Formats: sequence, structure tokens, C-alpha cells
Amino acid sequence: MAGSGSPPKLVRGIGLLGATSANMLNMIGVGPFLTIPLIIASMNGPQAMLGWILGAAVAICDGLVWAELGAAMPDAGGPYRYLYEAFGPHSFGRLMRYLFLWETVAVAPLSIASGAVGFAQYTKYLWPTISPIAEKSIAIGVCVFATALLYRGIINVGKLSIVLWLVVLGTVAWITLSGLANFNSARVFTFPPGAFQLNSGFFFGLGAATLIAMYDFGGYNNVCFFAGEVKDPSRTVPRSILFSVISVAAVYLIMNTTILSVIPWQEAAKSQTIVSTFIQRLYGNGAARVVTVLILWTAFGSVFALMLGYSRVPFAAAAEGNFFSAFARLHPTKNFPTFSLLFMGLTSAIACFLDLESLVKSLIVIQIMIQSLAQVVAVTLIRKYRKDIARPFSMWAYPLSSIVAFAGWFYILLASGWQYILAGTALTLAGIGTYLWRSKLRREWPYAS
Repeated sequence: MAGSGSPPKLVRGIGLLGATSANMLNMIGVGPFLTIPLIIASMNGPQAMLGWILGAAVAICDGLVWAELGAAMPDAGGPYRYLYEAFGPHSFGRLMRYLFLWETVAVAPLSIASGAVGFAQYTKYLWPTISPIAEKSIAIGVCVFATALLYRGIINVGKLSIVLWLVVLGTVAWITLSGLANFNSARVFTFPPGAFQLNSGFFFGLGAATLIAMYDFGGYNNVCFFAGEVKDPSRTVPRSILFSVISVAAVYLIMNTTILSVIPWQEAAKSQTIVSTFIQRLYGNGAARVVTVLILWTAFGSVFALMLGYSRVPFAAAAEGNFFSAFARLHPTKNFPTFSLLFMGLTSAIACFLDLESLVKSLIVIQIMIQSLAQVVAVTLIRKYRKDIARPFSMWAYPLSSIVAFAGWFYILLASGWQYILAGTALTLAGIGTYLWRSKLRREWPYAS
């Protein structure tokens, strides 16, 4: 448990630009450059772009949930604090807080590793003969290098986020503008027979497409995990979330539509490096190699941002005495969580041995079951029962936006596949079991006298 004396303090050194760039780095990783074929294949046609639209709606509504909670409780750790306060700090909230920590330990390495594995997969365009061992070694190396870059003070990290972000924006702008300049609506709107037949196959396919889209949209909430290091958080947190999710949603929809206007969907569904193929078709091999390097930069940027956010969650818990004391360690002069960062770097490197599809589906399902649905409920509970918590930002169109977020997450969960739901259920039950065991030993709720 955390040591005695004054609790460790974080430095509020990140402004709106740094927070927004960290969110967008998390969002615009290698995901959309790899998952376009997967989304198209999920519905066997360009009608799968409906998954992007539905995903954007869910992301915006869920972003409003994060914005309200993040502005009200701008501390490191995000949902670690939100769920605790919403569900009762002296009762059920203790279990919810513990389950979030349990989920983070499981999900953070999966999320970080997905970016690293995607990075390694895209190197195949530059190195077609790469061996499976070399590919895994590259993914592990990405995690190690990101850990090394983050092993410094938060002000320097914020500046580095902006530099990475600018390159990411340039890459996306090149792809999007190239697609708009060569737009062919006939290719985009060439649908297969029965594309919009509203049967079970359509709705399960749409759910699968939306799940993948939400993986690509994920990251708009990154600022909430390091909100304890953000300047003027009551304004910066909601603005950075909304700027990120709205702008990235628009970019994704335009970018993916324009790519399909150049590459027929039948071909796109089978491509493993679709953006490199897209640029190659427009500008030749040299330009394709350049865009591949930029995509690799983008993938690394997402790994960097994910590790920055997730490393702050165990730190926040340990600093309050609710997690292992090692996670509360701060660098003696730079004031950043050292052990927590190194732990995330090591476990994400180990997770790189899984394939990309398993990483994506596992992390989304676990997040939905333990945190996403509960957090939507948390907004209502805080509004109704915690009048003592100031809310500098209020969700737009409440409760409709809250309902859309909850329904969207639940729909995605149902369409994810029974094997992932069972795995998520098993992890949740294991978390509840370990919480009850730990609480009994410590004589805490529900065993407190």
C-alpha cells in the first residue's frame, strides 16, 4: 500500500493542444489503416460503412459521458474515480473501482499491443519477406521504445505528443485529399445484391462492423486518464474530448469513403495494406513507401499515447492506498509514475504474441462489460444522488445521448460473438471473486462491521 507522509503530486503541465493531440494520437493509430478490409468483409460490401456512421454516433454520445465525468472529477485514473463516487464510496462503489483496476490490468496491455502488432504488420509492405519471429520482435521493440520515450517529465511528454500529432494529421490529410481529388462515386455505391435486406445477418454484420469501428474511434477519452496533469481541467478535458471525437469521426468517414472510390470494395476486402495500395495506385511505388513510413509513425504515436494514459491509472489507485504501493512510485525529480509505466511497457510487450483480431475483440468486449456500460449509468447516478459533486460541463441532449451510448455499447456486445462474451464474463466473475477475498481479509465492504 501507499507509504505514509504526503501523497505524491502530479504536475499540471498539459494544455488544450497537448491534451487534444494525445487523444487524437490514441484515436488515429494504425487501426483504420488495417481495419477497413475487416469492416467491409463483415458485411460483404460497402454498406459496411454504416458501421462507421453508427460507431461515430456512439463515440460522440459516449464522449459526452466522459466529458461530463472528466470535468467533474479531473484526477489521474479516470473511471477509477468516477465509478467509485457514482456507485457509492462506502459500498458498491468499492467493488466497481476494484473491477475497473482489474479490467485495466487486463485491457491496457491488449490495447497497447494492438497498436504495436499493427505497426509490425504494416512493415510487411516495406519488408515482404519478414519472418513471423521478426514481426513479433518489431512489435515488442515498439513497446520498449515507447516506454523509453515516456520515461521523462510530463511537460516534455506533452511537447512530444504535439510533434507526433502534427505528423499524424499530415498523413491523414494526404490520404483524404488524394481520395477526394480522385473520387469515383460509382465505385463507392456499387452494392451487392441484398445488401440492405434487414435480416439477422445484416444486423449481426452491422454490429461486427461497428465493433471494429469503435476500436478505431477509441482514444477520445485518453485525457481523462491523465487529467491530474492537465491545466484548467474543467474546460480542457471536455473540449479536448469533443474536438477529438468530432474531428476524427469526420476524417474517418471521408477517408474511408474516398479510399473505396479508388479501390473497388471486392479488392479492398482482401487487402492487408490497403492505404499503401491506395497511394501506389495514385502516385506509384515511391509514394506508397513514403505513406507506409508515415503510417508506421502514426501507429507508434498511438502506442505512445495509450501507454501515457494507462500508466496513470494504477498510479492513482496506489497513491490512495488502494493498490500495490510500488505503483505509487514517482521519479524523484521528474514527477512521473515510474513503476506503473515500466509495468505497462513489459506487459504490453508480452501481449504482442497475440494476433490483432484477438487483441481487438477481447479488449472491446472486456471494456464494455466492466466499464463502458457502468460508466453511462454513473452519469445518471451522480446527477441524481451526488449533488455535492460540481459538474462544470453537462452532457448535450441528456438523457437521449446517454441512452444512445448505452444502447450502442450493448448492441456491439451482443454482436461480438459468444466466445468473447464468455471470456469477458469469466474475467468479471474472477474479478468479483478476488475482490471479495481481498475485502474479507481487510474487513472492508461488504464484510465491514
